[in-house]
Formats: sequence, C-alpha cells, structure tokens
Amino acid sequence: MERDTLLVREAAENDLAAVLSLYTHLHDADEKADGRALERAWQEILADPRTHLFLLECGGVPVSTCVLYILQNLTRGARPYGLIENVVTRREFRNRGFGTALLNRVLECAWNEDCYKVMLLSGRREQNVFRLYEKAGFVRGAKEGLIAYPPE
Repeated sequence: MERDTLLVREAAENDLAAVLSLYTHLHDADEKADGRALERAWQEILADPRTHLFLLECGGVPVSTCVLYILQNLTRGARPYGLIENVVTRREFRNRGFGTALLNRVLECAWNEDCYKVMLLSGRREQNVFRLYEKAGFVRGAKEGLIAYPPE
C-alpha cells in the first residue's frame, strides 16, 4: 500500500454517491431506500456533530468507509463511547491495509472526543476480518454482543 497517496477524511456533501457505491461491497443484498429517504438520512448524518462518516481514498479513489457514532453516557465519568458501523472496503482493495488505516484514524477521532471505549459488531465470520479489527486495536471476547431485531 502506498501511504503517500492515502487520504482519510470525513465525508462531504458531494460524497453520497461514493458512499453508496462502497456499500454495494458491504452486503450481497440490502434493502432499497427511495432517493428522498437517502437524501434525508444523508443530510442528517452530515449535520450531526456526533456522527462522523469517514472515507479513505487511495489516489483519489474512495476505497473504504465507516461511520463513528459518539454516544452520550452517564457512567464512566459521563464520558461518551463510540459505536462503529458499516465498515467496508471495496472487494478489489481488501487485505492491503486500507481498513486498518481507516480504523486507526476513526479511533483517533474517538479518543479525541474523550470516548472511554469504542465498540463494533461484525456479521462476518472470516478470520481475516477479525485480524483487521485486532490489528486496529479491537479485542475479541472482552464482552458478548447481542442484537435484537424488530418482529416481522
């Protein structure tokens, strides 16, 4: 990986198409949203100072993205915590260090926001996915993750 061509930045107004393109590499099938719902969600993400949607570009090409949510908290000295969602790297760029570079920058942002911890969940089972997260500083097995879905 050529580090001198990497740029990790927060998404801007004109990045919606790039983010949506990266999300096609996240799931094989995803629920579709209409354009107005996407635009409304995009504007809310950009306007929320506690939501940070990051893009990693290599040579000007968007390669990886994820979202960091900073959540208020009444424990741990009232320090916030972070939640990372939708971590994805374009398939043809995987296993080259881009995800680790992105997560390192995202964690730096969380620590600058005084988060006492950052969490993420992964629905993937491949060992290289877990190696990515561990290289970035995440610890497996420290806690158990549980998910509830709405009734059908």
